[in-house]
Amino acid sequence: MRIISGTFKGRRFQLPKGLKARPTTDFAKEGLFNILNNRIEFEGLRVLDLFSGTGSIGFEFYSRGAGQVTCVEQFPLHVTFIRSVIQQIDAKGMSVIRGDVFNYINDSYGKFDLIFADAPYADERLSSIPDRIFSSTLLADDGLLIMEHSKKTDFSQHPCFTDKRNYGSVHFSFFRKK
Repeated sequence: MRIISGTFKGRRFQLPKGLKARPTTDFAKEGLFNILNNRIEFEGLRVLDLFSGTGSIGFEFYSRGAGQVTCVEQFPLHVTFIRSVIQQIDAKGMSVIRGDVFNYINDSYGKFDLIFADAPYADERLSSIPDRIFSSTLLADDGLLIMEHSKKTDFSQHPCFTDKRNYGSVHFSFFRKK
């Protein structure tokens, strides 16, 4: 895993064997953050990274100045890896919660300026995530939700959908509260 920009630009971390994650490609990650550079201010941003996997997206936000990054991941090996990287880079504004994302959405309170969700592409609950987020208290009123998904999923009819970008087989859909 590599952090592509910010304070920790170029830092690489060896992924442990047995990870079940499908990390976002560097190509897609660069594309996403190029879009975000023109849309948001990273400094002090409160970010929620759901289905964190390796934590790659969360670390990218932190490296670019996010003030708080909370990762939610259910697999213990992934959680251990994220915690080890947090320690290595002394990321005091980052935390990882081990648990089921859907339970976290239902049971949690707080406000995040940006929520990034990269659910397993085959998870049948993937299409319900925007509605779950918008009916929770997690997203700030002017907050942004970004979903990573395959081409098989189409969110364009969702009332909060704003646009979609494709980077090879990786697709990002963007949502804002209406």
